[in-house]
Amino acid sequence: MRSSNPVLREQMFASAPSYGSSVMTIQGTGIKAMVLLILVVVSAGFVWSSAEQAGVGATMPWVFGGGIVGFILALVTCFKPSWSPVTAPAYALAEGLFLGGISFMYNEQFGGIVLQAVCLTFGTLFTMLVAYQTGVVRATQKFRAGVTAGVGAVCLLYLASFVLSMVGSDALGFIHSNGMFGIGFSVAVVVLAALCLVLDFDQIERGAQHGAPKYMEWYGAFALMVTLVWLYLEILRLLAKLRD
Repeated sequence: MRSSNPVLREQMFASAPSYGSSVMTIQGTGIKAMVLLILVVVSAGFVWSSAEQAGVGATMPWVFGGGIVGFILALVTCFKPSWSPVTAPAYALAEGLFLGGISFMYNEQFGGIVLQAVCLTFGTLFTMLVAYQTGVVRATQKFRAGVTAGVGAVCLLYLASFVLSMVGSDALGFIHSNGMFGIGFSVAVVVLAALCLVLDFDQIERGAQHGAPKYMEWYGAFALMVTLVWLYLEILRLLAKLRD
């Protein structure tokens, strides 16, 4: 069994050696997730404030720079989880730069859309956490397999769309459209991202049960942040389609 989140794998927690009392806990992971979230908000607020003074054009360097650096840091963290106490906060700051620029551009086109997306993202997080804790949604083997297959399909569609757009083809442009199919596709992706949160909660709990080393709290928080960033962006895209 495995998580659909590519950066959060049960084998990683299971094989990590335990270090006595200095082990991963659910509470510790939650605290570190809050730290990463604060870093994202501070970083995004900086870009937003700068864009209000210099205009939308000033956000592009932050968007590209933050996106590229964040992607590199995510890869480094995946391959070197023991570096996560350093790379996870750096990733959060980079993603904040990226999200701040993207959010400002969306908000300039659709006023108030960012606040709606933020509220829906945290509302979804809270709902899925309650559903997981109460046992309404369980991370069974079939559940994992279904979500994993769905994430893989979405990744392939996005990759194919990107490649086709690079060669001048718009064959998959309908998934980005504001028509009924495009909106339905975005709804499905938002639901899929929300279900990934359940698997993230389950994997973090398993890590604590396996007595993973303390630094895995940062890794678990980082993995959860990856899902939240994806969920927020997909909700933002969905709202933009509905408002367009």
